[in-house]
Amino acid sequence: MPNNGHNPVIGGGGFHHIAIRAYDFDKTLAFYAALGFEKKHGWGSDDRANGGKDSRAAMLDVGDGNYLEVFAGREGDPNQELPEGGLLHFALRTTATDEALERARAAGATVTMEPRRVVPNNSETPHEFWIAFVRGLDGEVVEFFYNDTL
Repeated sequence: MPNNGHNPVIGGGGFHHIAIRAYDFDKTLAFYAALGFEKKHGWGSDDRANGGKDSRAAMLDVGDGNYLEVFAGREGDPNQELPEGGLLHFALRTTATDEALERARAAGATVTMEPRRVVPNNSETPHEFWIAFVRGLDGEVVEFFYNDTL
């Protein structure tokens, strides 16, 4: 049985997955594979050649049993940045922020913030973070996050 966390209120805890819809399913899977994500499960089919839809989807293990779920079939302009909404970004824990950013850049991401040290003002407890941001192939904002206490 998988470790389901320690949240006694909902009987488990932690994130299971975050989902995105891809403009180019195969390129998106390759992008995240370059960051070390492993495809654990896939379903659906690409029936566009027969006038149908691309209904493929996959669960990619981020590396710790949490997942990024990728769906095919996003339409529109892949160069248009996603409007900021309720989900601002998702952060990937790393011990090598600079290297993670360079792998993302090499795999086609657009860097939106080079790695930098951040010490939040008026923090309840003192913390220092090393962070960087990229925009993925589908407009998603990904943060690479290092901190040894959070």
